[in-house]
Amino acid sequence: MTKMFHEADALASGVTVGRKAIARRLRPPPVAILAGGLGTRLSEETGSRPKPLVEIGGRPIIWHVMKHYDAHGMNEFVIALGYKKEAVVQYFLNLHTYSRNLTVRTRDGSTSLHEPAEGPDWTVHLIDTGAETATGGRIKRLQPYLGDGTFMLTWCDGISDVNLDELLAFHRAHGKLATVTVVRAPSRFGFVEMAGDSKVQRFTEKPDQGEGWINAAFFVLEPGIFDYIAGDDTMWEREPLQALAADGQLMAYTHRSYWQCMDTLREKILLEELWSRGAAPWKTWK
Repeated sequence: MTKMFHEADALASGVTVGRKAIARRLRPPPVAILAGGLGTRLSEETGSRPKPLVEIGGRPIIWHVMKHYDAHGMNEFVIALGYKKEAVVQYFLNLHTYSRNLTVRTRDGSTSLHEPAEGPDWTVHLIDTGAETATGGRIKRLQPYLGDGTFMLTWCDGISDVNLDELLAFHRAHGKLATVTVVRAPSRFGFVEMAGDSKVQRFTEKPDQGEGWINAAFFVLEPGIFDYIAGDDTMWEREPLQALAADGQLMAYTHRSYWQCMDTLREKILLEELWSRGAAPWKTWK
């Protein structure tokens, strides 16, 4: 009889674990965004404000990135802050009020908002990951806020029309720890060498010449990737991705449509022109 009860308990425990796993898969994954860098190649803008707040069409570049994820039902964000973090925090604190009429009572500082709430319905975790922390270190510092399941990862300065639902499905189908979205672009980006089955054979950061498939920084990841990050000084684009590739744990999702980063003033102007003409390919929301 005791054995039967133990077997029943084990079965019930297995059912509970299975239900939790199914619930995690049905729930949209959280989105980690790296937004703490100096943005030195865009110094014309980033001298006075952090790169995530540089505007395209009157909206910060990070807003455009988040709207794309939101269009695919992903609306919980974990943002790694660093350089001028206070400005980013202030932006999100005020996002709810700046577009609405309000009354302020100066005696006690209380406010009353006059219109119903509008705008995005996001949960945004703003995490200080240090001013000098490398990209891998920033990702590792976000671990306590990302849960124990699959999560998305991107940078605050890259926009695309990549189909995030298809990207997530591709990742879940192959069962590896990491998926990197790759696109065709100039050689100043990290080069990804793939086998015929999309398995990444080698990851090289910024080759000297030539073109190929490059890291577009739209990732889908499992918690196991944190074991590949040594600490604050680790560059995600170097040892962790190279080791994941060497272990057969990194797969590439090829994206053949629009992708553009905003590293320089020329690229910012290009994005502004597309937005002002109503021809922004990354605008996947209504």
